[in-house]
Amino acid sequence: MSKLTFYIVDVFAEEKYAGNQLAVFRNAEALSDTEMQQIAKEMNYSETTFILSEEKQNYKYDVRIFTPEEEVPFAGHPTLGTAYVIQHEIIKEPIERIILNLKVGQIPVTINYSGEQVDVLWMKQVTPTFGKIFDAGQISQVLSLDKRDIDDRFPIQEVSTGLPFIIVPLKTLDALKQAKVARDKYFELIKDTQAKAILIFCPETYKEENDLSVRVFADYYGVPEDPATGSGNGCLAGYLVKYRYFGEDRINIRVEQGYEIGRPSLLFLRAEEKEGKINISVGGKVIMIAKGEFI
Repeated sequence: MSKLTFYIVDVFAEEKYAGNQLAVFRNAEALSDTEMQQIAKEMNYSETTFILSEEKQNYKYDVRIFTPEEEVPFAGHPTLGTAYVIQHEIIKEPIERIILNLKVGQIPVTINYSGEQVDVLWMKQVTPTFGKIFDAGQISQVLSLDKRDIDDRFPIQEVSTGLPFIIVPLKTLDALKQAKVARDKYFELIKDTQAKAILIFCPETYKEENDLSVRVFADYYGVPEDPATGSGNGCLAGYLVKYRYFGEDRINIRVEQGYEIGRPSLLFLRAEEKEGKINISVGGKVIMIAKGEFI
């Protein structure tokens, strides 16, 4: 294997060493599936991405995403982080839109600028699908919580915009903080589910300017807790609109995540329902941390 250039970026981060870390590899077309999987395991971030080609084809780029355990069809922070690397290191000029060809399909990323610097990147996610509804008693045991901690005004449900999550509404920040996955009950639960990750959220927040606080558990993918999850929050956005969580058929909100593990993150969610279809965009900032060569 020849040397590969890679970058480390923080995604959904307001400052360095916050948000969710990502490794992005360039010119990875010659790598086999096994080699990409081995590299992702070696990097040991929640996901690692591989840009297969740098040819400009209407600013569309083939990209693959691997967790340490397996390839996934879509994930949020890898999509934004990879688009940032493509703009910043490959294109090297202002461009408003990049399309990533992922396993789930084409994901457009829109880039907003502050002067000449990239500010917020937005990705449009596919229309959400809604699946299995869960019993609150079972889920409370998985999360080591009391059943009364769950907000029973809304269902616990599988939602997917390419990667499925179990969405769990909680009443308070105290409940969110106290949640702890009982691994035996978690792995028993996900044997019979499409979703292998659990997203819990509540309307109380660490910072008053934010609208929701979120935690994500994905031990199945080798990530006991994720600091910032674009795909999961996209699923959450669809859920919030479907069930009119804020009383309307649209949202434009700020979501915090990662505080419990010392990686505070900020995600922007926009969604609205039109003619029975929910349109979702997830936004965030990306910060370059390091550049290196993988030998």
